[in-house]
Amino acid sequence: MATSYRVSDPVVLRAVAHPLRTRLLAHLRLHGPATASALARALGESSGATSYHLRQLARYGFVEPDPEQASRREKRWRARHDYTDVDLPDLADPEARDALDELLAAQQEGLREGLRRRRREGPGWPGEWQAAHASSDLLVQVTAEELADLKRRITALLLEHERSDDPAARRVVVHLHSFWAEGERP
Repeated sequence: MATSYRVSDPVVLRAVAHPLRTRLLAHLRLHGPATASALARALGESSGATSYHLRQLARYGFVEPDPEQASRREKRWRARHDYTDVDLPDLADPEARDALDELLAAQQEGLREGLRRRRREGPGWPGEWQAAHASSDLLVQVTAEELADLKRRITALLLEHERSDDPAARRVVVHLHSFWAEGERP
């Protein structure tokens, strides 16, 4: 069962919004526990930088030492949750707005990199994966309560389909964002 970390504190959101921290967390979620040195090699960073940012992620509850340490010399880290759910109650607060802007910028870069990878590697994918892959945008007219319900139901549906035991299953990234259509205001 997938676990989430619901973030409603702008300080905690800002802590994970740092570009290297979002990459570290994503790598740990995708590939499992790793040392700061292994993460540095995988992400093209210095081990000093990855070590520092892992400690910051741990300070705010995103990662923790792996209880099954492979070596006493180097600490392995693991993600504490499968995904992060942002729930900032007051976007009129400048601190909350700035923290969300930082996170969205980091997510935007991750999305760009994923789309570049898809364009580069997609033509070599098996036909059924090419046909199943999605790129779409939808315009729906909903109330705030209906939008909250859609978010909950879409997340539940996605988590329902998580299969770790099927050898044909692959991990895919699904971005879920909502924003007002141009010219719309609450």
